[in-house]
Amino acid sequence: MGAIITSPCVGLCSTTLGDSVCRGCQRGDVEICDWFGLSADERAVRMAELDTLRATVAARYLRVVDPGCLEEQLRRHRIRFRPEQPPLSRAMELLRIGRGRIQELSCYGLEPCEPVAGLRVGELHDLLIVALNEAAENRRQAQLTANG
Repeated sequence: MGAIITSPCVGLCSTTLGDSVCRGCQRGDVEICDWFGLSADERAVRMAELDTLRATVAARYLRVVDPGCLEEQLRRHRIRFRPEQPPLSRAMELLRIGRGRIQELSCYGLEPCEPVAGLRVGELHDLLIVALNEAAENRRQAQLTANG
């Protein structure tokens, strides 16, 4: 039996609709195609890069004030996460799945940063996604430039 291959795929691949960067996992189309050909170490590096990308973007809008509460809520709602995944990357997954149901971020160990404090969770998620997609496209362009 083969080893499990870790993937950031969330089952919403927008590259099938013509996007060069998936809105679900933030990988570029070439990276998605190459994923299963990468070594386990290469995939781990890419996963860490994607986690950093999500956490960096999320930090503009959110703070994790109680990582234990966040993890408890993720488990309660059966939202998958990896042990090594940073809390803000985990928060992005929570908002992706729960944006229409979450009323109070503090119940999830999260707090909005001042500029977005008055927004509803869905509106906050929309802002996060625009910023995340932009950052992911910049990452894809840098990869294409580095690979010639």
